[in-house]
Amino acid sequence: MRRLSHHLIGIDQGSELLFADFEEDGPMWTGSGPREVRRRVTFSQSFRAPPVILTGLALVDIDTTVNLRLDLGHEAVTTEGVGLILKTWGDSRIARIRADWTAIGELADAEDWDLY
Repeated sequence: MRRLSHHLIGIDQGSELLFADFEEDGPMWTGSGPREVRRRVTFSQSFRAPPVILTGLALVDIDTTVNLRLDLGHEAVTTEGVGLILKTWGDSRIARIRADWTAIGELADAEDWDLY
């Protein structure tokens, strides 16, 4: 276990509508085969180091006549933000997805010094 001394632990969270393809006949609704959507999220304040990220589905609106196939995850975690990524494949028809995210980590402190 790592000792954090006097540093504060911060939690930031949000909800992102990744797409609403049924409104414009977008590829997640009308397409087939491998498809993906990426959305960059910026944290409300910087973390000291890249935080731990939790992602979850908050809204799933689908066509129930075909199989649902999806993979929600994240990538490119930095002190400033994270990339959310949703993938689907086959004949899945997804009208819209909203993802919730939570970032947990040490907060940056104005008294921190970077020594090079």
